[in-house]
Amino acid sequence: MRKFTSHGTGEFSRSDFRAIGENVILEPHVLVFHPERISLGSNVYVGHFAILKGYHQNEMTIGDDVWIGQQCFFHSAGGLTIEERVGIGPGVRILTSRHREEGWGTPILESSLEFAAVRIGAGSDIGAGAVILPGVTIGRDVQVGAGAVVTTDLPDRVVAAGVPARVLRERPEHVR
Repeated sequence: MRKFTSHGTGEFSRSDFRAIGENVILEPHVLVFHPERISLGSNVYVGHFAILKGYHQNEMTIGDDVWIGQQCFFHSAGGLTIEERVGIGPGVRILTSRHREEGWGTPILESSLEFAAVRIGAGSDIGAGAVILPGVTIGRDVQVGAGAVVTTDLPDRVVAAGVPARVLRERPEHVR
């Protein structure tokens, strides 16, 4: 059995980030790991008890005007990009790595990791408790329903929900 080691306390200062914009609110009890691999745009809100888990490789980039609800977990080992004007509901999980299937006789925990980036397009909204799995690209202006598990890419301007998530309909063009 391999030995486990701590990933640290999750404590950080603003100067530890790769980049941080203006008017960034990190509520109490937010944990940040590897902040030197994380860039936050301006006007970003991160709710209480959220975890931004950078990794020793790849980057987490969060654009301007992004709202992240409490108790979210973002893991960016494979790379994570959240474009501008995205809303992410409480309890959302975004994963960018998984254990490979190496067959019988190898415990899953001991199998090697594979990494795959996640991208969330501008203007999208991710409902409370949704899970986004490694390698998924969510298009622009997409609405993901609460509790959905997104396993495949979603095109621009759709509404998707379910386990696994599927496209329910297209969103109408914005009328001003």
